[in-house]
Amino acid sequence: MKSLSFIAGLVVAARLAAADVAADMSEAAQRFLSSLGDDQRAKARFEWSDDERLNWHFVPRERKGITLKELGTAQQHLAHALLSTGLSNRGYLKASTIMSLEQILQDMEGPSRKFPRDPALYHVSIFGTPGPKGDWGWRFEGHHLSVNFTVADGKVASATPSFMGTNPGEVRQGPRAGLRTLGTEEDLGRQLIHAVTEEQRKEAIIETKAPDEIITSDARKADVGEAKGIAFGKLSAANRELAMQLVREYVGRVRPEVAAADLAKIQKAGIEKIRFAWAGGLEKGDRHYYRVHGPTFLLEYDNTQNDANHVHAVWRDFGNDFGLDVLREHYREGHAK
Repeated sequence: MKSLSFIAGLVVAARLAAADVAADMSEAAQRFLSSLGDDQRAKARFEWSDDERLNWHFVPRERKGITLKELGTAQQHLAHALLSTGLSNRGYLKASTIMSLEQILQDMEGPSRKFPRDPALYHVSIFGTPGPKGDWGWRFEGHHLSVNFTVADGKVASATPSFMGTNPGEVRQGPRAGLRTLGTEEDLGRQLIHAVTEEQRKEAIIETKAPDEIITSDARKADVGEAKGIAFGKLSAANRELAMQLVREYVGRVRPEVAAADLAKIQKAGIEKIRFAWAGGLEKGDRHYYRVHGPTFLLEYDNTQNDANHVHAVWRDFGNDFGLDVLREHYREGHAK
C-alpha cells in the first residue's frame, strides 16, 4: 500500500494540474461563446445558480443548451475543442464515436421517430462565467453521452456525472460492422468475473437476472444502497490489478491530470474496500450488469436492451457529482474568511 505522505503528494500534484486544465477549459469556453451571436449565446449561457446545471440525462429528449445543429462549421469546431479540453484522447474518441452511432440508428430505424437520430443533436451548455477565477461549469450532452465539468476557484472540481452509452453495442452490419465503442468496458468486466475463484464468484454475483437499466439512472445523487459483491481486498494480486484496470478505464475518460486526482482519492479511501458485483449471464450475448462500488465512487454498466446489444456505462462520485462537495467546502472557507 502507498504511504499516506505519498498519497498526499499525489493529491497536491493533481490539484495543481487541475488548475492548468481549468485554464484550458476557460479559454476554450470563452472562444466558443465569443463566436456565438446574441440569440445563440442566450441559448448556450445559464446563470451559475440555475438548477439546469444538475438536470442531466442520457436518453433522446428535449434539452436546454445550444445544439451542434444550430451552429456553423467553425462554431462546431470550437464546441468540440471545449469537449476535448475535458476528455482524454481515449475519452474523446469514445465520445465522438458515440455521436456518430446516431446515423447508424437513423439508418436502422428510419426517420419517423419523435426525436430523430442525429449526430448533430448534442447540446452545449455553459453555467456561470468562464474565467481564471470563480466558479463555473459546462456540459456537453445528448443521446448516450453526458459530460459534466465543474470549475471552482480556478480548478477543476468535478468531472461527474460521466455517462457513455452505445446502441448498437456492437455494429453488426454495414461498413462499420464489428465496431464496439465500449467493448473494453464489457470485456474487462467479464474477464474479471471469470478470473475469480468459484467461491469468490458466488460472492460477486448478486442476482442471476440483470436489471433492465443502471440502478442510479439519471438521479442527481447516486445511491445503490450498501456495497455488495466481492471486495478487492479478497482478490489475488493479479485479479486486483485487473479490477483496477477496469476502474482506470472509466476514470481515464477524462484528462490524465483530472483522472489523477480521482485515482489519488480512491487510493486514499482504500482500494481493498472497493467491491465488484455482477448480475445476469456470464457469457457474451447474455444480458448482464456489473458495478464497482467504492467508498467515494460508483461505476455502473449494463448491457440488457436490444438482445444485450445496448450498453450504458456511468461514473459517479458519491459526494462530489457536479462539484458539490468541493463547492460546499469552498464556500465554507470563504464565509469563514
